[in-house]
Amino acid sequence: MKHFFYKYQGTGNDFVMIDNRLGAFERHNADLIAHLCNRRTGVGADGLILLETDPDYDFRMVYYNADGKESTMCGNGGRCIVAFANFLGIIEKNTEFIAIDGPHLARIDDAYVELKMQDVSSIFSNDNYHVLDTGSPHYVVLQTGLQAIDMNTEGSKIRHTAPFDADGVNVNFAEKINEDTFAIRTYERGVEGETLSCGTGATAVAIAMFHSGQTPSKSVALETQGGVLKVRFEPHSPSYSDVWLCGPTKQVFKGDLQW
Repeated sequence: MKHFFYKYQGTGNDFVMIDNRLGAFERHNADLIAHLCNRRTGVGADGLILLETDPDYDFRMVYYNADGKESTMCGNGGRCIVAFANFLGIIEKNTEFIAIDGPHLARIDDAYVELKMQDVSSIFSNDNYHVLDTGSPHYVVLQTGLQAIDMNTEGSKIRHTAPFDADGVNVNFAEKINEDTFAIRTYERGVEGETLSCGTGATAVAIAMFHSGQTPSKSVALETQGGVLKVRFEPHSPSYSDVWLCGPTKQVFKGDLQW
């Protein structure tokens, strides 16, 4: 049977998007999802996202990593599904949808999407790194010489080291550019490699840098490998609320496949 799909990207973080309002997609077929995300034999993506109906919200987001496993919240994926819902005519400018971590408000203006993330309740910090959950778990470390880091080696080492090895953690290296701007690179679990951008990672870096006194700004620019994201928030030490992840989205192409 022929099925239609769409390819979206948000600052280089790319996704296979499927309109699954009729429930035709085999949502528990991990091998199929991994095949579609494979960059050599499939469509190629960092993850796959299903848009489904929900009785209480505009739509439901179901997110899978490239390994085929359903995963925790994806910030750039959340922004991209808002653009997809707008394209399908489900929403206009404002929306509230449901994801694995709860409801999200969002708004879109000419493919620029602002997504409200969940509150951050606490941060673990020591002299070397920070750990926090922004919808997905993140490890953040401030680093110089960012572009020289072997991300797949260093990221994998941290991701597979206790106490993170059981469930995994996303690893972010950040370098300060100025008072309110940081360059970041992210190794993502489930992809098991570096991605061009990570929305929950950008959110984690922004909050961790404010929390550690590296920036006084409650609105931070994050220069990812794929483009610039902006994160703003309200601090209530040690928690953070009104967290928004903002940046561009783009429909790259669409097509159909048999599965």
